[in-house]
Amino acid sequence: MTRALILLHRWLGVVFCLFFAMWFATGIVMHFVPFPALTEAERIGGLSQVDPGGVTSGPAAAVAASALKDSGRVRLLQRSDGPVYLVSGPSGVRSLRAADLSSAAVTSEQLALAIAVDHARQRGLDASRASVVALAPYDQWTVPNGLDPHRPLYRIALHDGPGTELYVSSTTGEVVRDTTSAERWWNYAGSVPHWIYPTALRSNWAAWDRTVWWLSLVAMVAAATGIVLGTLRIRIARRRLLSPYRGWHAWHHWLGLVSSIFVLTWILSGWLSMDHGRLFSVDKLNDAEAKAVTGSPAWAALSPNEPQHLSAQAREIEWFAFGGQIHRRDRIALGVQRLFLAGASDAASRAFLSAEDVSAVASALASRCRAAVVIAPGDSYSIDATIPNAPVYRLVCNDVWYHVDPASGTILEKLDSSRRAYRWFYSALHTLDFPALMAAPAVRTVLIVALCAGGLVFSLTGVVIGWRRLRVTLRPKRR
Repeated sequence: MTRALILLHRWLGVVFCLFFAMWFATGIVMHFVPFPALTEAERIGGLSQVDPGGVTSGPAAAVAASALKDSGRVRLLQRSDGPVYLVSGPSGVRSLRAADLSSAAVTSEQLALAIAVDHARQRGLDASRASVVALAPYDQWTVPNGLDPHRPLYRIALHDGPGTELYVSSTTGEVVRDTTSAERWWNYAGSVPHWIYPTALRSNWAAWDRTVWWLSLVAMVAAATGIVLGTLRIRIARRRLLSPYRGWHAWHHWLGLVSSIFVLTWILSGWLSMDHGRLFSVDKLNDAEAKAVTGSPAWAALSPNEPQHLSAQAREIEWFAFGGQIHRRDRIALGVQRLFLAGASDAASRAFLSAEDVSAVASALASRCRAAVVIAPGDSYSIDATIPNAPVYRLVCNDVWYHVDPASGTILEKLDSSRRAYRWFYSALHTLDFPALMAAPAVRTVLIVALCAGGLVFSLTGVVIGWRRLRVTLRPKRR
């Protein structure tokens, strides 16, 4: 049995030693430079104020013209070619011009460039030399599935100092991603190898999912067999722990024992990052729950005079269904919004949905629900709202928790007991986001870097040993 474990660990180590070294090294980079994304602050900062004079049709007419039967949200924003409605639901998104409700999909490079330039200038970026680079469904920085409704994407290079590139949705005309040259270079040393994210593989989600899941699982077996063998090979003499190995093998043995718990839990949690419902539940609503949250909104009952209520200060105006009622929110700045019942006067505005509003959807959502409460700071299951410093409500129904963003009326996540366990097995073990460490970010950073550096040194001893084993195995035999 021991011989079989030795052979299994030896050859799995030869194959995976470089993977281990790569994962630890790139993990350090990822802590400081995440994968490129357009933050909410950047998105809102790039929007122009909506011109109410260009809006001649109301949101009800936009919903009807979109032909989406499951519309739950309508957004109005200002593009360089005029105000545009974006009607969305589970089945997709449609963009319509607010003047005549014709399609507002972006079909020309000139329009995409104008949209990107306007966005850049609103953010104070230099767009004087901007140009269209390509129109493509995927590239290295746009492979995540959240961008699927926007493909293909126009890639616009600003040719500014930071090397900024913007991606414009051909569906909605929104800027949906930005990158800088520093982000791109660091991510080639971080997220791309760490997640095994080459474009050709990641653009096929199912193939990427299976590939990384199996690689992580086999890597976990390699780590587990090493821990078993390392423990079995320890000897005790004169109250001292002794290793039977010398040289690089001894370093590998001792470093492996010292870092064994971290290495195994980090590889295990990395494997669980690819779970996607295999062992644990997912945090998304099912169709019935999503319908319960929105209710049956009467879009057709909205007054055709709704455009007369639009604020000239708003950068984005959104109508959303929550509990069967339609609310309108005016996004004036990142942390400033006004919320109304659709058609209500400005005097009835507030900042967010109330706990009572959230509790009111509970009976339709699930049975035996408690009243919604605000998640306290430092809560072990806290989650950020879409607006800085905004509250997040927790609605507890039997064993299931729903976290609700009162700024937008969206369910941020659904946590049953399985998903709450996943939060610890994956997120806490892999990113050390324990509440005590999140309250001391400098300590957390030092700990992450130190642990990953230790894991890297340990892995490099495996690389040396693996290389020597291959040289011996592949050396031609003398006759």
